[in-house]
Amino acid sequence: MKEEEEATHALTNITPIQQMMASSAGALITSLFVTPLDVVKIRLQAQSKPFTKGKCFVYCNGLMDHLCVCMNGNSKAWYKAPPGRFAGTADAFVQIIRNEGVRSLWSGLPPTLVMAIPATAIYFTCYDQLRDLLIHRMDNTEAACLIAGATARLGSATLISPLELIRTKMQSRPLSYRELTLCIRSSVANEGWLSLWKGWGPTILRDVPFSALYWYNYELVRKWLCQRYNQTETTLKISFAAGAVSGSIAAVVTLPFDVVKTRRQVELGELEVLQSSQKRTSSTWKIMYMIMSENGFRGLFAGLIPRLIKIAPACAIMISSYEFGKAFFRKLNSERQLKVL
Repeated sequence: MKEEEEATHALTNITPIQQMMASSAGALITSLFVTPLDVVKIRLQAQSKPFTKGKCFVYCNGLMDHLCVCMNGNSKAWYKAPPGRFAGTADAFVQIIRNEGVRSLWSGLPPTLVMAIPATAIYFTCYDQLRDLLIHRMDNTEAACLIAGATARLGSATLISPLELIRTKMQSRPLSYRELTLCIRSSVANEGWLSLWKGWGPTILRDVPFSALYWYNYELVRKWLCQRYNQTETTLKISFAAGAVSGSIAAVVTLPFDVVKTRRQVELGELEVLQSSQKRTSSTWKIMYMIMSENGFRGLFAGLIPRLIKIAPACAIMISSYEFGKAFFRKLNSERQLKVL
């Protein structure tokens, strides 16, 4: 009897391919919803860095202002004074829409989708596989979730880091694809291919603990909600709520590393354009010290509100979509198994 149950469970359980399909669909929905919030967050974080001498805004593509360095006059470019700083999240939304158009809130969406779908598919599939493996070897489910989450995120973040850098550059200061290509080529020529992993250190410092905290807290909150509402299985509402709560907690704890990552990545190409030999600060902790010196301790938490506004629904939408997708495939596999029997 027990062998029959195990065989049936194996056949009705979803495959890694189905896990990847479920996570990819969730990534698509989440990216479309939270990209405007991510754009605002990056703009707020990027403006905390003082402008380099000689830098101004050049309006050159008919839609958005490009932040760049003016080395000399150019009759083909229209120079204009830098606009006022964003006073907050709501002000950033208003100014971006007013000055750049609604479409600018989805700037960087193509590389976001190119990055999010494979990264999420790799991440969630690896997490589920590692978690199931660790649960069989450990008595503590929460600890297994923590380890699996950290390990899966380390691998996926390393693979996707170059695309993350490109997305951040497109969102922090609007660039045409031609300008972005020149910027990347200049960085690779001067610093080598490893420059494409610029910001990898603070990204790992942010994403690995975020993932570990997220899955640990998600498991705790999910179990608590199931017990509170007398549910034997995790419902869509419980997944949504647990994802929002656990994502918010992890976002607050890891925000300083997100600020450092954004600052390091938006610097790509600036010194090359200035033709400066000045050495960039490479240490994460030195950058943190610089941020605190310039903007105080609050500078490490720049963009907190838009990050929370983004992370809470993003985690909720992603995990609930993923669980819904897995439930769909389990039902599909179960129906196929019944037809076979």
